[in-house]
Amino acid sequence: MGRDADRQYVPAPMRRDVRLLGDLLGEVLRESGGQELLDDTERLRRAVIAARLAAGDSLGHISDMVAAWPLERAEAVAHAFTVYFHLANLAEEHQRIRTLRERDTGDRPVRESLAEAVAAIRSTHGAARVTGLLADLRVHPVLTAHPTEARRRAVTEALRRIGALLTSLDDGRLGASERAEARRRLREEIDLLWRTSALRAAAMRPLDEVRAAMTAFDETLFRVVPALYRSLDRALGGPAAGRVASAAPAFLRFGSWIGADRDGNPFVTAEVTKQTAVIQAGHVLRALENATERIGRALTVHAGPLSAGPGMTRAIAVARSAHPGLVADVVARSPEEPYRAYLLYAARRLRATRMGVSGEPGTGQDDAAGLAYQGPAEFIADLRLVQRELAEAGAPRQAYGELQHLLWQAETFGFHLAELEVRQHSAVHAQALRELTSGDPGEPSPLTREVAATFQAIAWLQRRFGTDACRRYVVSFTRSAADVSAVYELARLSVPDGCPPELDVIPLFESGADLEKATGVLDEMLLLEPVKARLAAGGRRLEVMLGYSDSAKELGPVSATLRLSGAQQRLARWAAANDIRLTLFHGRGGALGRGGGPAGRAVLAQPPGSVNGRFKVTEQGEVIFARYGHPVIAQRHLEQVASAVLLTSAAPGLDPAGAAAGRPGTGSQFGGLAERMDAGALRAYRALVGTDGFAEWFARVSPLQEIGAMRIGSRPARRGVAAAGGLDDLRAIPWVFAWAQTRVNLPGWFGLGSGLAAAAAGEGGLQEAQRAYRDWPLLAVLLDNAEMSLAKTDRRIAARYLGLGGRDDLTAAVLAEYDLTKRLVLEVTGHDRLLANRPVLSRAVALRDPYVDALSLLQLRALTALRGGAGERERLERLLLLTVNGVAAGLQNTG
Repeated sequence: MGRDADRQYVPAPMRRDVRLLGDLLGEVLRESGGQELLDDTERLRRAVIAARLAAGDSLGHISDMVAAWPLERAEAVAHAFTVYFHLANLAEEHQRIRTLRERDTGDRPVRESLAEAVAAIRSTHGAARVTGLLADLRVHPVLTAHPTEARRRAVTEALRRIGALLTSLDDGRLGASERAEARRRLREEIDLLWRTSALRAAAMRPLDEVRAAMTAFDETLFRVVPALYRSLDRALGGPAAGRVASAAPAFLRFGSWIGADRDGNPFVTAEVTKQTAVIQAGHVLRALENATERIGRALTVHAGPLSAGPGMTRAIAVARSAHPGLVADVVARSPEEPYRAYLLYAARRLRATRMGVSGEPGTGQDDAAGLAYQGPAEFIADLRLVQRELAEAGAPRQAYGELQHLLWQAETFGFHLAELEVRQHSAVHAQALRELTSGDPGEPSPLTREVAATFQAIAWLQRRFGTDACRRYVVSFTRSAADVSAVYELARLSVPDGCPPELDVIPLFESGADLEKATGVLDEMLLLEPVKARLAAGGRRLEVMLGYSDSAKELGPVSATLRLSGAQQRLARWAAANDIRLTLFHGRGGALGRGGGPAGRAVLAQPPGSVNGRFKVTEQGEVIFARYGHPVIAQRHLEQVASAVLLTSAAPGLDPAGAAAGRPGTGSQFGGLAERMDAGALRAYRALVGTDGFAEWFARVSPLQEIGAMRIGSRPARRGVAAAGGLDDLRAIPWVFAWAQTRVNLPGWFGLGSGLAAAAAGEGGLQEAQRAYRDWPLLAVLLDNAEMSLAKTDRRIAARYLGLGGRDDLTAAVLAEYDLTKRLVLEVTGHDRLLANRPVLSRAVALRDPYVDALSLLQLRALTALRGGAGERERLERLLLLTVNGVAAGLQNTG
């Protein structure tokens, strides 16, 4: 079955949703822009679909069509296609949710679920192994503010409302009038979406990014966490789940760089980080307060004066002694319902805690001294008391039902929601330390004053919210143990009262050379007194971060993947040799060119012994809302990751006979193959990006310069200004984003063809690569991700972008590598076409392709005119940015 056939097969419910949303959008276009706007949009739509079916390059007449439109009309058509993509993505998301629910039949565990993982480990290793793995299980997503969410928050909120209405139409119980009202509301919301500007009028500020992330917590994460744990509880306890104590631990923890990552972002200040912590605490305390109030009001378990347990009686007496008026009022409203009364009292304590954090004035009894909780441990102890007393009173279902959900939420989020992780560049620390220790009586530079203020802010956060609120400190571009030592020394100098903050300093290794030297740096780190103290206090736990984005930009996707895998194997062996409980922190981007792709498969492809029950990973930009925008999809994603962590941790550990000396370090029988692929791919990649004038050519053929004007993030596109215009200080995000816009997707595949060609020239030929694809998960993930990236590449349109640079040599090099990569990937995988083994994804790409073509041709019109120095620059830039937004929505990835 070919890609065209994939395009034709669309499940009936999804086809219905797409048709409904498309028809309503057509009505909105006609009403707002007239029949001519709808006709022009339809004419372009039909033309690009026909061009996909025609032989050869038939895009010339379509380019002439869009070039003839006034810029105002071109903008309107680009906006129409962008809105269509948002609606189509929504319909596709709803179909995915339907499919997930249909697969959950109850007859057998759902694929890639916690239930499936528990069953598999039990059958292979026994129940004791499951218990042991769960005791150390930790999945730790870290939200970051990397500017890859091209949609405005207003657009996201409009789509959320449209999604809810679309869901309501699936309810077969609706009457005719209810259905008509839902359609009317849908039309109203789509009209509003059309009239909402796709472009931000003002740049994002760090606190805007913080508040945007809070939407994911408020709408999804707080509810999904107990659902996920209950899924594990059912897998462990079967029918008894919910009436006996749960064996499911609260294994999730969330971190955040939003409002704390100041590497190259001068807008993230110490004051911003403090405000971020207050905002987060306000959200989680309000959520816990509301949940406690709701559960408390429902907990009308009767217990007369003599039937309440001694623990409950004693706790209420202590509370009455401390706050007589408040407790008398609560108890009077819940006569002979002590469990209800105590939870309602706890809710009032949470309210007082929240008001104290936010600085809101309390009223009456909320102002009572000592009412606020000192920390989450105190609140959790109260919940456990109520749970224990209910169980002992013969009400286990009340003890281990909704109350258990609240307990899981408190254990997961605490009173800080997500731990803020500060990140800063090692060079900034070195400069600050030189200034503070130079003996110069003069005032330190503004940058050094801000570094000191950051450590003071961390100390303040720990005093106010506890050490778990902000303890980890990531050092970008760690080159030696001195870079780690500098952080501890700066903390001591910045907080001179003898109470510096408690810090776990995390080295971040990003470049190929730094990955190679990582274990040597860690050897030196173990000699540092602050590190020794932290290891002793933390059970010899240590975190090391690996940077996927910068390594991929420096080395290309193939060499970066292989060397990161080799580094992980060396780090795992180092940890075992030094009795270190290592957690590898994966700095993966959302896009394939930055280490993205299906997260569960990525976990299963990790080298043996490198996971050991703990997986920490960044969740960036558009990925946050793609994975955590809907409760069903969020739970599925977290289950896939957690189940993969369990399965890969249950597998055999380190292989002492692995290829420890091999530079790519596969630890498998494919070490020679990996070395040849690494050498061939790296040679091709560096030949391209090292060509004289490459950076200038890239800037001409892509909208790189204009992407910054989209105001989609607070952080600048470059780390500094010294190398402005080159590639060295260009962040990986705009690098990947710009290549995606050109329909080349170069960071996701370039060099792979040359790497496979080098492998084929070896003793085993291409057959060895075919064997490795079957037997080596890392290579399978590498090739499958590259196949996805190649499928989103369009050679005809890419050639038009590349031609804008006036460098036939570079254009030829890119297209030749594309042809070679596509041919050899298909040969190795055995597929007759790209994505042959993934029909759902193939269908999604095939359905979008012609519509993305329309936006690309509109973008090419604007880009060609801008590069040619045409007039009306402001209008042309607006058209270009509208199409950038639309292409990002169509391809469903940015950076």
